[in-house]
Amino acid sequence: MTTEAAVLGALGHVRDPELDEPITDLGFVTDVEVGEGAVRVRLRLPTYFCAPNFAYLMVADARAAVEAVPGAGRAEIVLEDHHASEEINTGVAQGRGFAGTFPGEATGELDELRLVFRRKAFLARQERLARSLLDAGMTTERLAAMRLGDLEDGDEVRKYLARRAELGLPVDGDAFLLVDPAGGRVPADRVVASLRFAQTVRISIEGNASFCRGMLATRYGLPTAAPP
Repeated sequence: MTTEAAVLGALGHVRDPELDEPITDLGFVTDVEVGEGAVRVRLRLPTYFCAPNFAYLMVADARAAVEAVPGAGRAEIVLEDHHASEEINTGVAQGRGFAGTFPGEATGELDELRLVFRRKAFLARQERLARSLLDAGMTTERLAAMRLGDLEDGDEVRKYLARRAELGLPVDGDAFLLVDPAGGRVPADRVVASLRFAQTVRISIEGNASFCRGMLATRYGLPTAAPP
């Protein structure tokens, strides 16, 4: 039998695909019940009409994360207060997939959607890291030549490397720091333009996260939480 702390730790690796933040930090996890051979997790979202595809991904990912915890057993993930709660909860529990959960409405599974948001998360993390180096006095030429092995270890670096790994990009020390989502190196004369575009992606993600926090706080009468 596992512990609530272990379950919450696993849920901390489940991210809102659009916001690139853990569902635990966002306040989406409301309750964890650990029983003999089973764990029940309750989730909530900022609005009643949050996109069903995003909601489905979070419920499915939460189930997979919890069931991977040693001793957890079967995971029941209950999405509450959402217009498609019943369909999503049943579809995930029965392993129907997104198309099977919404027959006649969904045209396929969500792999492509997940990839789109993983690319955006990668760009945002890379831009944040690169900007910190430029602000510290590094030149664009040096940044373009920088390798992953040149980075100092830290939380932001580890998160960035995790986003690279999700896209199948190299994370060894000899790999160039600045690359596009397909793995192509960003040359020195393209650094400024590349980071400018990535900045728009980051600002969009952060703005949406702030909006969702405010909506969740308003909906459930919570204090507005600051981003971690």
